[in-house]
Amino acid sequence: MMPFLPWRTARRHRPALAAAVAGDAAGQAEALAALRAGNRQAIAVLYEAEAPRVYRYALALAGNAAWAADATQEAFVALALRPHAYDPSRAPLGAWLAGVARHALAAQWRQALGHEPLPDDEADADEGMPGAAAPSPEELLVRAQDGDAVWAALRQLPAGFREAVVLVDVQERPYAEAAAIAGVELNTLRTRLHRGRQKLALLLAPDGGPSR
Repeated sequence: MMPFLPWRTARRHRPALAAAVAGDAAGQAEALAALRAGNRQAIAVLYEAEAPRVYRYALALAGNAAWAADATQEAFVALALRPHAYDPSRAPLGAWLAGVARHALAAQWRQALGHEPLPDDEADADEGMPGAAAPSPEELLVRAQDGDAVWAALRQLPAGFREAVVLVDVQERPYAEAAAIAGVELNTLRTRLHRGRQKLALLLAPDGGPSR
């Protein structure tokens, strides 16, 4: 379930720029300009265009709907209160929002559990790793037979691997954008993705799938 934000409004109350924003750089730039000029309706437009992916990313990363909703809300509150903090020349808006949500999740995790959930390195990631090439996302989906099995397996991956698979294979973000959200070098992102796919393939294998 998507989180509720106080600025979400009915379609009939949104400005005309709403129709062009989703997936359109020019429309998004127009909405951002309107937001920076003080048009509060613009945040509702940007929310509708970007919130679903940010929320799904946060939910997959945290495995907790309440935390994901809070993190998504924090990302859009940050944009609403400080729209000039986002620099379009550095990253797409969706990547910036996902990065803010990621930091919010990490803070919630540290407060609840007392440690950082997303490691900076994968020193122990090779334990039990097969040498075979990682299967494609399509092959993984065929093996799983249904989406529930994929998500159950994803929840068993180490957080860094899960994040890489969600960003690239589930949300289909470009590698550079995914690396920016995760806060890692591109090569690190590629390594986590490769190893995550391998671990996911093991979990989805007929004799090693996750419990349902």
